[in-house]
Amino acid sequence: MAEFLTKETFKEKVFNFEKNKEWKFEGDIPCMIDFYADWCQPCKIVIPILEELAEEYKGKINIYRVDTEQEQELAGMFGIRSIPSLLFIPKDEQPQMAVGALPKDSFEKAIKEVLKVEKN
Repeated sequence: MAEFLTKETFKEKVFNFEKNKEWKFEGDIPCMIDFYADWCQPCKIVIPILEELAEEYKGKINIYRVDTEQEQELAGMFGIRSIPSLLFIPKDEQPQMAVGALPKDSFEKAIKEVLKVEKN
């Protein structure tokens, strides 16, 4: 199950932007963050795909969700202009953003190439 992040949990699990100026990932394993809104139709299409991926990659990646309506500061920090936007965060490299409701195989390709994680 994807975990919902607030500004506070984001700082603990992803990036403490109040403490660090340079990117410093706080997590133990790579993660994906889904920036979404409840009213967004394409966002609803992505949810079951992310839930499947969370199950299939359990223990290898974390999948988080950020409600752009509730967490406008986080959305603004990443320059979110359209949703869904997905941030792929590898363990030791810079994060990369993808925009739009991607098919499952596109997510799997990004998990392999950007996050450097193989399926179980």
